[in-house]
Amino acid sequence: MKKPIAITLGDPAGIGPEIIAKAFRDAPHEMWGCFVAGDVATMRRASELTRQGHVRLPVASIDLPSEALTAPPNCLPVFQIGATMSPVAFGVISADAGRLAAECVVWAAKAALRGEISALVTAPLHKEALALAGEPHSRYPGHTEMLQALAAVHAGVPLADMPVRMMLANDELRVVLVSIHMSLREAIEAVTIDNVLQTLQITHRSLQAMLGRLPRIGVAGLNPHAGEGGLFGREEIDIIAPAIVAARSLGLDIKGPFAPDTVFMRARSTQGNQGEFDAVLAMHHDQGLIPVKYLGVDKGVNVTLGLPLVRTSPDHGTAFDISGTGQADASSLISAVRVARQIIGLTEIS
Repeated sequence: MKKPIAITLGDPAGIGPEIIAKAFRDAPHEMWGCFVAGDVATMRRASELTRQGHVRLPVASIDLPSEALTAPPNCLPVFQIGATMSPVAFGVISADAGRLAAECVVWAAKAALRGEISALVTAPLHKEALALAGEPHSRYPGHTEMLQALAAVHAGVPLADMPVRMMLANDELRVVLVSIHMSLREAIEAVTIDNVLQTLQITHRSLQAMLGRLPRIGVAGLNPHAGEGGLFGREEIDIIAPAIVAARSLGLDIKGPFAPDTVFMRARSTQGNQGEFDAVLAMHHDQGLIPVKYLGVDKGVNVTLGLPLVRTSPDHGTAFDISGTGQADASSLISAVRVARQIIGLTEIS
C-alpha cells in the first residue's frame, strides 16, 4: 500500500473511538498503514478505556498522514483535526460532538480526493448530533450524502452528476440499494426506470472492478411476490422489468425481478455453496438491510459505490447505550479496513 488509510473518529460520544482503539490493539497487522483522523485527547481516553491489564495502547500524534506508514508497531497514530478539545460525555447527543465528527469526514474526504490517502473508513455518525452541528453539516442525513456532495464540488459537477449508491456486504451476501435515507413513501416513489437502471449500472461497474469479472446481479421486486403478475402492484411490470431489459441491452448480467422474500436466500453464499448472484439490488433501505444485518451486524461492511474515492464503514451505529462501557465489538470496523484494502489493491492492479 503506497498511501495510508484514514479512519474517521465518528461521533466521539459513541463507540467509534473505542472500536478504533480495539482494532489497533487486537489486529495490528490489519491496521498497519492506518491512522485516525480525529482528536488526540478523545483517542487517548479510548485507549485507556480499552487497556488490558497494565498494557495500554500508546497514542502517537502525527503531523502528516504519510507518517502512518512508518509509525512504530503497536501504537495508534492520530492526525489532529482542528483544535484539540476535551472529550465529550459518553452517550450524550451534542452539537460539539456532531461538528467534530463531521469535520473529520470532510477533512478525510478532501484528502482522498486530492490523492493524499488511499481510502477512508468511517466510524459511525449520530444523525441528530449531525443536525445539531449546524451548516453545512446539518444538510446531510449521513455519510453517503455528505461524501457525494464533497465529491461533486471537487469534480465541479452538479450533485445529480455524481450518483452514488450504498452497498452492504458481509462474507455471505451483498446488497445494493436503489434509495437510501428517506421515508418509505418517498422510497417507493424513487423506484423509477431511470433510478433502477442507474443503480444497476453503478453496481455493475463497481463489482466488476472488485471481482475482476462480470458480476451476476439479482433484482428484488418492490411488491409481495414481485407483484404476482400485477395482482399486487404493477411496479415490477411497468418499471423494474423495463430497467432490467435496458441493462441487459448494455451487456449486464441481470436477472429478475424476484420475490423479495426469497431472492436474498438465493444470493447467499455459504461454505461450499456459492450463491446464485454476486449481489442483490433492493428497492429500498430496510428491504435490503434487514437480511444483511440478520446475518450479523458484527460482520457487515458498508461500501459507497460511485464515488471517485474508496469509502467503507462498519455496518452499525453509534450505540450510545453501551458507549464508555468497553463492550463494543470492533469486528465490523476491522472488516471495513480489510474490504478497503481489497478495493485499493484491485484498483492499483487495474
